[in-house]
Amino acid sequence: MDRSSLLQLIQEQQLDPENTGFIGADTFAGLVHRHELPLDPAKLDMLVALAQSNERGQVCYQELVDLISSKRSSSFKRAITNGQRALPQDGLLDEPGLGVYKRFVRYVAYEILPREVDRHWYFYRHRSCPPPVFMASVTLAQIIVFLCYGARLNKWVLQTYHPEYMKSPLVYHPGHRARAWRFLTYMFMHVGLEQLGFNALLQLMIGVPLEMVHGLLRISLLYLAGVLAGSLTVSITDMRAPVVGGSGGVYALCSAHLANVVMNWAGMRCPYKLLRMVLALVCMSSEVGRAVWLRFSPPLPASGPQPSFMAHLAGAVVGVSMGLTILRSYEERLRDQCGWWVVLLAYGTFLLFAIFWNIFAYDLLGAHIPPPP
Repeated sequence: MDRSSLLQLIQEQQLDPENTGFIGADTFAGLVHRHELPLDPAKLDMLVALAQSNERGQVCYQELVDLISSKRSSSFKRAITNGQRALPQDGLLDEPGLGVYKRFVRYVAYEILPREVDRHWYFYRHRSCPPPVFMASVTLAQIIVFLCYGARLNKWVLQTYHPEYMKSPLVYHPGHRARAWRFLTYMFMHVGLEQLGFNALLQLMIGVPLEMVHGLLRISLLYLAGVLAGSLTVSITDMRAPVVGGSGGVYALCSAHLANVVMNWAGMRCPYKLLRMVLALVCMSSEVGRAVWLRFSPPLPASGPQPSFMAHLAGAVVGVSMGLTILRSYEERLRDQCGWWVVLLAYGTFLLFAIFWNIFAYDLLGAHIPPPP
């Protein structure tokens, strides 16, 4: 039901004859049952919670419209929190008779969301279409590109040591900074099978559930922001080094998720969360350590500097800042969040600085960059 049809129905039924802006929850619930309106069970529960947060047992008209249209403002969230004692205490784990896909949706809800009210909301309104295509498509494209270059170079580990590898039009190289697409397309290239496997695993295990819950637009924005920040940070802090791999985007997703778990530790119901947190941090730290080792102590003779590790760190910073803001605003409008505009301003300032740096700093500082392949 859209906003206009809801407004028309309320006017026809005269649920608010005095135009007070409030509607009795019992009155509206009776209307739902009489007209057999398709309202999710989770929304009916939240209607009770909204009424419970009001002394007169009424619901603000705007909050009711937001509830029907699945838009949740900050005031809406506060009202739900105040009335949360009226919500059923049964968790989704107690719900019997679920099919395989619905059990997977329930698993995702407990992996990603920290509050039972949000888990109910997501579980009942989730639809399988559109599927989480962004992370799956990026991972598939990375695998295809890796297989093509592996077959062409006949090399599957430490591909960056092959003299033909850096000639790829996808790799970011400081000598090709004018080709702006390389600041993003480097995410499709990888050092070898070990880096691709690590990134693909995290993209599927963490990125796909995040996209299922928060949507394609938000997660793709976070991932690409991490990728772009990674290459730009390398161009500032490690000016002679190229960049390959999707680690900037991967670390943005993982850092955002881990920070969200830590900040909502008591509410997260995922099993073995402490063990998994430690394991994730160890694996991410090991990958950064491997990248540092390859950058400064290459195990094989190389014709130029090896790929930088700074993209990992830049992605982590984007995840803790921009990513955490996105994940904490589940089903809320980001434009209503003051913190979102602060993060956007900071990221935009960084982009402008990095652009001017790439245009002027290399010549002013006399940076000796390796010749482009």
